[in-house]
Amino acid sequence: MRPEPFLHPQALPATTHAYLDRSAASLAEAVATPDVRRRYATAHVSALQAAAALLAARANPDPRRRQRNAWVLLTRVAPELTEWAQFFAAGAPKRAAAEAGARDAVTEREADDLVRDADRFLATVESALGLVPHRTGPQRTAVAGRVLHDLERPSA
Repeated sequence: MRPEPFLHPQALPATTHAYLDRSAASLAEAVATPDVRRRYATAHVSALQAAAALLAARANPDPRRRQRNAWVLLTRVAPELTEWAQFFAAGAPKRAAAEAGARDAVTEREADDLVRDADRFLATVESALGLVPHRTGPQRTAVAGRVLHDLERPSA
């Protein structure tokens, strides 16, 4: 698939805006929850919803082709986001374990880091769509009164 030409933000499909809203709401939920497993899973879902927003804007599904997962489609539609797609795809099994309630599925540090990464990814997607990215950083990604650790992750 070739990337679609740049769309004016007002020309984006309503589904794109809906997915962006869901992503932001999931991110806010992840920031607010004290439960580590839920924080990780909800942050991962936020990133998936951000990816869905971009796919809704750019993808041209071929009904004859078998549909792939969102992370695979994202690398085709937005190759500049391949590192992000690989990063979040690698976290999917951990999210599944966290959602299943496995006690040792994720650490608090991993959950906090994923919230921060999902926040950055949402901003990256917003920029890729020609939108002004939401505010990221310590003010947005503080969990339970503490600032998240700032390790390097894939950048836009």
